Amino acid sequence: MLSLKVLLTGAAGQLGQEIQGGVPEGVRLVALTRAQLDITNASAVDSAVVGCLPDVIINAAAYTAVDKAESEPERAFMVNSHGSQLLAEAARGIAGCRLIQISTDYVFDGQQHRSYTLSDTPQPLSVYGRSKWEAERAVLEILGTKAVVLRTAWLYSAHGVNFVATMLKLMGGRDVVRVVDDQTGSPTAAPSVAQALWRIVKMPEISGVAHWTDTGSATRFEFACAIGEEGRAAGLLPTPAQVMPIASSEYPTPARRPAHCILDTRETALQLGLVPIPWRSRLRTVIDHMARRAHSGAR
Repeated sequence: MLSLKVLLTGAAGQLGQEIQGGVPEGVRLVALTRAQLDITNASAVDSAVVGCLPDVIINAAAYTAVDKAESEPERAFMVNSHGSQLLAEAARGIAGCRLIQISTDYVFDGQQHRSYTLSDTPQPLSVYGRSKWEAERAVLEILGTKAVVLRTAWLYSAHGVNFVATMLKLMGGRDVVRVVDDQTGSPTAAPSVAQALWRIVKMPEISGVAHWTDTGSATRFEFACAIGEEGRAAGLLPTPAQVMPIASSEYPTPARRPAHCILDTRETALQLGLVPIPWRSRLRTVIDHMARRAHSGAR
């Protein structure tokens, strides 16, 4: 029977929680939160990796405050780039150890009108995007075929702070919610990414860059409308709020975001032997889970 030891960083985040919820048979998971392991601390990283002696490290720890990163770039690069580099260097010291680095569609500028393939060159628009691209290059350079960079997009789950949770909160307290309608991407549920990650863990032949999102695309406005519809159907929004489309220029943010950024997942899907599920179906499942938890009084 396959027996693997996996070290997970960023265990308290929305993706980290989903990874912990789907541990496959034959895997021993050591899950560390930011409080348990600060990946920017070189000695702490070395101690954690040497103490665990993992076969695979999944780095789900990240600085994800996209707009805040514009005013504190040092912190964003310290966590996303330097922290990832420290993990890669520690992994290099463990025979056979692989590192799976989580990355983002924000490494691209969103200016092309076709899907971004694995061979397209990143051109990030923001500090956050640049810090994640630098992390990609560092882990691939340090570990070579022992590194996998998994890019995803518009991640959300039933846990934590994300676009779905924010929209449900706003729609529950306002009559009108204004959402930009000129940014297009692929909404992706964290359980979907966790499933792909566990498949990668068990496939040591996979290396390099991979793309994984749920299928289909939507503008932020369309995504918000779907959240409202599914939220009402699940009983989370008894009073419907009106969702109004606006241009990004009407809602300026410190960080520039890709206008049209769809990741081409076909090659990764073939490698993993997985069929991506449409984003609307995944959204319904996540919101139903949120509704069951709310109705049961769970926190």
